[in-house]
Amino acid sequence: MESPEFFRDPYPLLAALRERGPVQQVRSGPHGATWLVTGWAEARTALAEPQLSKDTTRYFADKPSRRNLAPAVSATILATDPPDHTRLRRLAVKAFTPAAVARLEPRVAEIADGLLDRMAARGGTADLVEDFAVPLPIEVIGDLLGVPREDRAALRGWSNDLFAAGAPDTIDTASHAISDYMTELIAKKRAAGAEDGGPDRDLLTDLIAARDEGERLSEFELVSLAVLLVVAGHETTTNLIGNGALALLQDDALRTRLREDPALVPDAVEELLRYDSPITTATFRYAAEPLTLGGAEIAAGDVVLVSPGAANRDPARFTDPDTLAPGRASGHLSFGHGPHHCLGAPLARLEARIAFHALLTRFPGLRLAAPPAELPWRHTRLMHGLAHLPVTFAA
Repeated sequence: MESPEFFRDPYPLLAALRERGPVQQVRSGPHGATWLVTGWAEARTALAEPQLSKDTTRYFADKPSRRNLAPAVSATILATDPPDHTRLRRLAVKAFTPAAVARLEPRVAEIADGLLDRMAARGGTADLVEDFAVPLPIEVIGDLLGVPREDRAALRGWSNDLFAAGAPDTIDTASHAISDYMTELIAKKRAAGAEDGGPDRDLLTDLIAARDEGERLSEFELVSLAVLLVVAGHETTTNLIGNGALALLQDDALRTRLREDPALVPDAVEELLRYDSPITTATFRYAAEPLTLGGAEIAAGDVVLVSPGAANRDPARFTDPDTLAPGRASGHLSFGHGPHHCLGAPLARLEARIAFHALLTRFPGLRLAAPPAELPWRHTRLMHGLAHLPVTFAA
């Protein structure tokens, strides 16, 4: 699962594994087996299964490792179980309620329009990933967290490195860089007294106040939550916009329909999430107790990897799953399911809806500038996303 072919198109291999059974053992090691879940029903069950723990600190406590991953990256809210997970999630989720996200719509539209203005000013060619899909969510989450604009490019670079398949040293270095940065940013905000209110109020400031007002979260939890929000706050959306734009650029009829009837865009976003999930494989889980899943007998301590990318193309759930068909019944697992369902999903949906509508209306003549088979993809097992997407358009 580290070949260029898999990074470009993981679906044939995932389909082949699913045909052998919805839960397959993919490797074994000194600490137990690793299972990959590719069936939709089984994936949905696994994502909500309390016997599948995400507490990585507990799992690795007695297992030697030569890795040097920053704790604030390895032990985020994604790597906790209830009740700690419930407590931490409650502190962050208020920023991503439908009402809170709706208030962000004018700013998201402003950012999208500004990026397209810059594309138009430079001429009739662009890289939709670097010029649009990356900076849009970075600017949004940067505004939400109060990250200085001049630091956002560095954060993007470290975040990208965190998902580099087969490059543990790169991942470890990036983990410390982003952890150290967020630690320093929290210290600066605290020293500036921003938590007292005023125009500099932002989500990170609110979390600092929650930490300082009463042990609702520790200093380590504050840093790790900040790291997760800045990374998860843009990675999925970047891939959603890039992958979705590629799919639309290969479907002239669908582009025309969406341009003529913007009310169809939200349904198109859901189908794009299903058709080419930004997440190939969800983050680490392990069996705290023995369990049976999809006919597989999973022992205590075994690792279980859930693949939303595979589940979203399970023909047992979706008719003709390899076809892009907006308007079909939803149910994709791209944002997960259960207690760890992506809390930023409403924001990602808003950003994608605005991004696709703006692209289609602003540049109706948008076209690919390279054959799809030659496009470069990010080398990461967790994510599925383009590294670059060259396009042409009438300025």
